[in-house]
Amino acid sequence: MEKQPQPTITVYGTSWCGDCNRARRFFDERGIAYTWIDIDTDLQARKFVEETNHGFRSVPTIIFPDGSILVEPSYSQLAKKLES
Repeated sequence: MEKQPQPTITVYGTSWCGDCNRARRFFDERGIAYTWIDIDTDLQARKFVEETNHGFRSVPTIIFPDGSILVEPSYSQLAKKLES
């Protein structure tokens, strides 16, 4: 029987964004898998972030496997989300 892939967290951000790098470090330090998408190089991703954030390029925009979204979250918001 083939294993089903686990749903992953998707982080939309930019390489120069301090909050994006902090969110990535949060996941990396905890060994949490995620998909990174740079909206500076992926125009469809940029459009998605703008649509999700009412026209703003607010990053990081993080999509969780349950479909919920956090925008520019703090460490405590990320930790609380992962507990739920």
